[in-house]
Amino acid sequence: MNTQTLLQMNTIFISIVIEALPFILIGVIISGIIQIFVSDEMIAKFIPKNTFLSILLASFLGSIIPACECGIVPITRRLILKGVPLPAAVAFMMTGPIINPVVLFSTFLAFGNSWSMVFYRGGLALIVSMIVGFILKLTIKDSPLKNNHHHPVHYRSIKERISAMLEHSINEFFSVSKYLVIGSLLAAIVQTYVKTSTLVAIGNGPISSHVVMMGLAYVLSLCSQADAFVAASFRSSFSTSSLLAFLVFGPMLDIKNTFMLLSTFKSKFVLFLCTIITITVLVVTLVF
Repeated sequence: MNTQTLLQMNTIFISIVIEALPFILIGVIISGIIQIFVSDEMIAKFIPKNTFLSILLASFLGSIIPACECGIVPITRRLILKGVPLPAAVAFMMTGPIINPVVLFSTFLAFGNSWSMVFYRGGLALIVSMIVGFILKLTIKDSPLKNNHHHPVHYRSIKERISAMLEHSINEFFSVSKYLVIGSLLAAIVQTYVKTSTLVAIGNGPISSHVVMMGLAYVLSLCSQADAFVAASFRSSFSTSSLLAFLVFGPMLDIKNTFMLLSTFKSKFVLFLCTIITITVLVVTLVF
């Protein structure tokens, strides 16, 4: 391992961490607000009893909560503990990093002010989240959370609530940050030693091009605010549908995000979730 390669890996690692940290900070603060200021009763009134409607509502919730694929994991965990059904919470986790306004606007700019890519990306993300949500509804009966304890606490004053919210956010930040660091380091190692040109050379066929772009999205571990510009750079080499596979799959699953999921959910569930997301994105974008 020469010095130049080590420096390159170090630069990639630091850039991934710096890019993700602000969004994790936003995520844990929102998680803290939900924990302290949003009661279980409020959640119960807000979420429809109908499975289809609850998944649909949760899928659109991401449009008003600015979080990337890392910052959204603590929010998802908190929503499940507050009583949001697992299919709805996971649907929110999958679409949140894609359909929020910042990401959609960056997609619009990256593809030369093209609204079509914005609608395709958002639409396919919603379809995938609905399918995965229904699969989880049919297959998962028990809570997949590692720590499934939730103890409602009553606070006497607003000062107590704010103090508790900040304490919760700080604890959650340090809890999830170590998994971000591990995931980012692994992503930096893979990016340094697995050349993009090698992957591009493999992806010539109609199916292999989708698989390669999804693999690239997983390896690069880009924040969803920036991935559209990388996808746009591959326009001359890959079809629109394989670019959409990159744009939909990356924010739902990447290396650092997988470690974040493993910190929150049981390993067996994470493996199952990764499998159904991968298959669903591949099939939906191929059909497209």
